[in-house]
Amino acid sequence: MRGALRHLLAALALALCSAVCGCSGPTEEEPAAPDTARVVRVVDGDTIRVGLPSGEEPVRYIGIDTPESVKPGSPVECFAKRASAYNERLVGGEPVRLAYDTERRDRYGRLLAYVRVEGGPVVEDELLRGGYARTLTIPPNDDRAPHFAKLERAAREADRGLWGACPVGG
Repeated sequence: MRGALRHLLAALALALCSAVCGCSGPTEEEPAAPDTARVVRVVDGDTIRVGLPSGEEPVRYIGIDTPESVKPGSPVECFAKRASAYNERLVGGEPVRLAYDTERRDRYGRLLAYVRVEGGPVVEDELLRGGYARTLTIPPNDDRAPHFAKLERAAREADRGLWGACPVGG
């Protein structure tokens, strides 16, 4: 009941704002505007820490998964160190743009974002293209899944990166 009341009040406030001053706020259908941040630290192949005006935040790349290198209690997986090192070369200390999909945080509290180096490539594209990552589609954050699948397929067919270096499935 409380949630329904909150949605109703938010809708009324937006309607009033629109009627009085012609403004409009973001809706659930509209993606959030991208944030600009600086990479403070590369955690592994698919996670970074960035500095935002609100403070330092962990960011998990949307749509991809790299082999584990820092998961507590788990061995370092095949190609994990290379994926992490490549991610460091791509984004370490760089200004980046964070673009969001439907859900902004995962169950661990990390921001979920598509990441682009300012004036450069989309990081997920580069990791997939080089065979440093696999696709990982988790709805509702699946806006770029078809594009990512094409990049993974091309890397796999060319035996790039982990596809040529690691055992099948590993």
